[in-house]
Amino acid sequence: MKSLSTLLTALALATTMTITQAQQASATAPGYAYGQRTLATSPVSMAELKQLQTSLLFSDDDVKALRQSKAILADQTDAILDVWYGFVASTPHLVHFFGNATTGQPDGAYLQAVRKRFALWILDTADANHDQRWLDWQHEIGLRHHRTKKNRTDSVNSVPQVDFRHIPALTIPITTTLKPFLAKKGAPAAEVDAMHAAWVKSVLLQSILWSQPYIRDGQF
Repeated sequence: MKSLSTLLTALALATTMTITQAQQASATAPGYAYGQRTLATSPVSMAELKQLQTSLLFSDDDVKALRQSKAILADQTDAILDVWYGFVASTPHLVHFFGNATTGQPDGAYLQAVRKRFALWILDTADANHDQRWLDWQHEIGLRHHRTKKNRTDSVNSVPQVDFRHIPALTIPITTTLKPFLAKKGAPAAEVDAMHAAWVKSVLLQSILWSQPYIRDGQF
């Protein structure tokens, strides 16, 4: 059995590596703040997160499936985002949320800034590390969709918020179009189905967490 000091050393090293990775990601994708101490603590408790996972039938098998998906998706993020951005671009009521509030035209720089963080979101979802740091980051993402903090990260003059009804609805196009990418590396059909099911649960879980700023106090 490993000694306590060895385990503590390993934990400290893993934490340092995680912080370093987050710093590197923030440098390549400005505004990416996963794990930063400046983030507010989520009003959703870890116990409430566990309850949500139970309601979603989200299990350890789903965590394993998500982590399996990371190696498959890691070098496909650009292609995935091409599909997702193509869907948004072809859907006027969605591209509206990336539009300039004065001209109504899509803000290309805003779209590109969000895209860099979106690529990291794919990997973060696959990492499936549902701890307090992850929960706080979900809260921050929700605030950035809501009028509380939308537009601040990228200093843009866009519409004041993403209307909530579209957030859970996007679970379907995101996860449906992801399945072919999960199948692209030759995984057995049963494993592809398991990874896809885990992604559906995880994306829906995150959209629920992102909804918190939109819900009246005491009703979330």
